[in-house]
Amino acid sequence: MRLVRQFTRAPERRGRVGERFRPEIARAVLAWFRHARRPLPWRASRDPYRIWVAEVLLQQTRVEQAAPYFERFVRRFPDVASLARAPTQQVLKAWEGAGYYARARRLRQAAGILVREHGGALPRTVDALERLPGVGAYTARAIGALAFDLPVVPLDANVLRVAARWAREERDVGRRAVQEELRARLERSIPSGASGAFAEGLMELGELVCRPRRPRCDACPVAFGCRAYRELAAPGRLPRSTRRPARPHVRAAVVALRHGSRWLVQRRPAGGLLGGLWEFPGGKLERGERPVDAARRELREETGVAVGRLAPVGVVRHGYSHFTVELHVFEGRARAMSSPARGRRWATLAEISRLPLPRATGKILGALRARRPRTHGRPPGRTSPGSR
Repeated sequence: MRLVRQFTRAPERRGRVGERFRPEIARAVLAWFRHARRPLPWRASRDPYRIWVAEVLLQQTRVEQAAPYFERFVRRFPDVASLARAPTQQVLKAWEGAGYYARARRLRQAAGILVREHGGALPRTVDALERLPGVGAYTARAIGALAFDLPVVPLDANVLRVAARWAREERDVGRRAVQEELRARLERSIPSGASGAFAEGLMELGELVCRPRRPRCDACPVAFGCRAYRELAAPGRLPRSTRRPARPHVRAAVVALRHGSRWLVQRRPAGGLLGGLWEFPGGKLERGERPVDAARRELREETGVAVGRLAPVGVVRHGYSHFTVELHVFEGRARAMSSPARGRRWATLAEISRLPLPRATGKILGALRARRPRTHGRPPGRTSPGSR
């Protein structure tokens, strides 16, 4: 009974060097995974390329959101060679909406290395995989286990949580030393010849059952071997980790500058946040500054263009993993369509939509399209000279 366990907790115990989890735990994970395994698109084959793309995508994208992005990307670039020869802008467009665009740029960069140095194939060792751009310890082990059945365990947040609860790990799992202990213990527990299934089973268990909040211990196939479940009244309080600070909120102003049917857009620098994507000119509000004043200032500072009346379009809000943004959008008219500097262009709304865009810019584009009939149409009751 849970009531009894609440008052009969076993004393805390550290894992001994060389210790592994009970063999029946791993067997139970494999048996459970055989019937609980979700039909995710990257599981359709053990193609190392597809597994690599999926693991890079899943670094910062939730599983339920990743599937359409994955399918679109591998349909456009079905293998290493097609990705390596694609222009960066095409790769970014295929990645659009998935966020963290540096991942797409590094995928393309790594594909070029694979073509030049590895005959277009992914290497079969963790060390060699880690030398590829954008492939860290987790991704290298995920590819190694899932594609090549190497005896390694990729330690993502789900797997770390599962292992910490099995071991009743009371220390901060944000510490590297604690993570390495748990990883080593898991790797010593891999059933022979089943590295890939064991790794995916751990990920799936953490995603579906051993959840961060309100874990479904009653549905867990390995509750019998989980120390947190057997010894704690509230297993969900583990693992412990340093609390993340609240995400900062950014207020900015954006100008959609129009001349006729064309709008001024600019490409962000290749490095940094949203590198290489296209957007309308704009920037952060200074302390005490009105959005419309910030819009005029940012347009002048970024492009050298001074604009007359600015019409408010609306406010676009978007959340990134590390901050949230509130964009005050204004529409202005340019007196002339001057030759833009490098990295800028005048384009129709349809042309802009074909460029790789941040999500927030896509929202602005939608707002501008919604305004077009009202902006271009004649006022009610007016007739053209030829109809008089």
